Amino acid sequence: MLPGSIQMSGETLSGAEVKGVCEGLAEGSVRLLSLRGCHVSDRDFARLCQGVAQSPSLVQLNLNLGIVSSASRVQQLAQSLHSNRSLQSLFLHGNPLTDTGLSLLNPALSAHPSLLSLDLGDCLLGDEAISLICGLLPPDGAKPGDQMAAMLAVCVASSRTLENLDLEGTGLSNQSAQILLDMIQNYPTPLRTLVLSENNISMELQQQIADLLSEGEDEDEGEKHGQEPPIREKRHKSFLGMAPHRVLLTSGLGDGLLAETEM
Repeated sequence: MLPGSIQMSGETLSGAEVKGVCEGLAEGSVRLLSLRGCHVSDRDFARLCQGVAQSPSLVQLNLNLGIVSSASRVQQLAQSLHSNRSLQSLFLHGNPLTDTGLSLLNPALSAHPSLLSLDLGDCLLGDEAISLICGLLPPDGAKPGDQMAAMLAVCVASSRTLENLDLEGTGLSNQSAQILLDMIQNYPTPLRTLVLSENNISMELQQQIADLLSEGEDEDEGEKHGQEPPIREKRHKSFLGMAPHRVLLTSGLGDGLLAETEM
């Protein structure tokens, strides 16, 4: 089990177990809560929703496979989302929400300040629900902005094949550019082209990034001709240290996110 995570599947939770989960949520020690296919009483489900509402740390909540089984539970979940401010991923796959349930959830989903990922597969949704989902999509074409750019930079740093990345007009700022600059400078990457036009990024930072990418191409050319590559001066600081609250999901929790997406 990942640090800061509670993961159960197909279990019947006792009142004592639910109490322990709620205490962890209230204390801010739980970042991932997965109760996939679990069975809880109505009373305990209400207590769980109160814990979600109070949690300052919960990032991912998995209630897949029937745990949100009634209109009253949908309403309780909606109320918890109105109070919660930390949640970024919500999985409700396989719950009989129907259009009515999603209409109850929609105001809370629309107003949530941090929600980035929502799974509503196999929730018996119809045309009305699809219309509500469309209303949740941002009108600006889902520009990622600085938070998503920081998470994307971690993915790019771990890739051994990505050579071209186009981020034109995606709402980035100098903060994003600085994170990308440090990623290129401190981590080996095959990235050769990075498009940052139509963003609020200074020309100075764009030029520094371009120079680093060009330097990487020079190193590759030298290696092809049997020459020693030039030594690139690197600042000895942690990339994750640049913005820990932005990229903490990749430190362990990211694996949980990917694993759950595949289920």
